[in-house]
Amino acid sequence: MTSALSTVRAGRVCEAVIAQLEERIATGDWPVGTRIPPEPELVAALGVGRNTVREAVRALEHAGLLEPRRGDGTYVRATSDLGAALLRRARRSTALEVLAVRASLERDAAATAAEVRTEADVVAIAAATAARRAAVEDGDREAFVAADLEFHRAVVVATGNSVLVDLYAGLTEALRLTVTTVDELDDDPAAFPGHEALAEAIAARDPEAARAAVDTYLGAARSLVERERP
Repeated sequence: MTSALSTVRAGRVCEAVIAQLEERIATGDWPVGTRIPPEPELVAALGVGRNTVREAVRALEHAGLLEPRRGDGTYVRATSDLGAALLRRARRSTALEVLAVRASLERDAAATAAEVRTEADVVAIAAATAARRAAVEDGDREAFVAADLEFHRAVVVATGNSVLVDLYAGLTEALRLTVTTVDELDDDPAAFPGHEALAEAIAARDPEAARAAVDTYLGAARSLVERERP
């Protein structure tokens, strides 16, 4: 359930407002890509002045968490300072460079997930796999990108490593760029084998098969990007 904003007490008002807005973003109450409530609504919910809200929003824009869009409000750009920094760095990188980072992280994460996953992890990965398949069948590219990212996040969560989970969460925005880039290059997202094999390997507690599945889908993505290079 989405948590509500609460009235801010006098004192370090702006810092308190920033903290509440950051919490909404970090917890996913305001997901990446969504528009935050308009200024009047924030003022009423927080019980502070317009200038305080504007200062807090501006601070989060400078930090890279929020992005103003002229005539259309303010949108969530990243879930954390780390995510914002990685997104800025990814924008200066090639898709191949980000794919190489993904290979380093996801190969070991997949193997670890296969070794330590819980039944709840298997259910979450299976649900993401089904959502990904459904998006392909429906031809919904936006839903496909979201489902693909959720699939990979579920695999990392299955490692039980909180540091890796936080790092991968920070990388999510950068990963969204590469997933979208690869998807735009190919008319058939279903042509990337390995995802369902990875889900099966984790369920079967087979770390070697999990690593092989990661190599399969990232190899296909890498080949496509290389093919499209001038």
